[in-house]
Amino acid sequence: MAKIKTERNIWAGIKKYKVAYAYIAPFFILFAIFGIFPIAAGFYISFFRWDGISAMHFIGIENYLNLFKDTLFWKALGNTLIIGIIAHIPILLGGLALAYVLNSKLVKGENIFKTIYFMPMVTSSVAITIIFQNLFGNNYGLINYILSFFGEEAVNWLGGNGSLIKAAVMVMFAWKWIGWNMVIYLAGMQGISNDIYEAAKIDGAGHLRVLLSISIPLLKPIIVFTVIQSSIGMFNLFTEPFILTNSSWTGGQNNGGLTLMMYLLNKAPQGGTAYGYASAVAYVITVMIILISLGVYKVTGERETGKRRENK
Repeated sequence: MAKIKTERNIWAGIKKYKVAYAYIAPFFILFAIFGIFPIAAGFYISFFRWDGISAMHFIGIENYLNLFKDTLFWKALGNTLIIGIIAHIPILLGGLALAYVLNSKLVKGENIFKTIYFMPMVTSSVAITIIFQNLFGNNYGLINYILSFFGEEAVNWLGGNGSLIKAAVMVMFAWKWIGWNMVIYLAGMQGISNDIYEAAKIDGAGHLRVLLSISIPLLKPIIVFTVIQSSIGMFNLFTEPFILTNSSWTGGQNNGGLTLMMYLLNKAPQGGTAYGYASAVAYVITVMIILISLGVYKVTGERETGKRRENK
């Protein structure tokens, strides 16, 4: 009886607010078609061998097993993690430093600097990558030209044994995301009461102490958000290494610039037609992103809980 009454109450509520539901229905319909359905279909396809045209053949978890056996997958994963982890250092520290400088009014023309630092996020990735390709060029690159003034030989950044390709990608990745983080951190700092900053200055705290003891602790939720955002960007890294290595699906010499997204797209639809295998790769990447997000939240949450217990 209680269940029947609950169902009646639900339908009564729908009838009462039918106009409101009619207005929001298009969003949910489109989300179901272009959001939920592709996610469910991709997961379903990951258990099949399918080339996109012929009949699908159910193979269970074979795609996942073959994925973890593929040494090229582990190479792509290693490159992606190395690029992302190392690049996160200047992304976080640089974004915080720039935001604090602008928030503290240490320089004039705050809006101009915000625009300049945020430009990489709205500029075409292809155009930026072509510029960096010229900067890191072997024979006519600007970086090698500068090194020549110090008597250094030209460095084959994008060739050779492929070990330096990751360095070029790191520079691009960090340069692109510093401005994004800076704008978010600046918005967070401007939300902190000026009374806190004034009290710190009266106590004789310098800029470094204010940044470490006030700004960063109060910005912790925002910092966690940006870490997760840039981690997602790390796993989606494709355009930069792809163009830097002259549109090579293998990531250049010795797969030095191969990332997980390049590996996925090389299986399907760009490099091949293994749609089932590519779907498995996509879901493995999704699980990695979820685990990293949960790990970041857990670590920061445990530290916050520990500090509260100490204060009590």
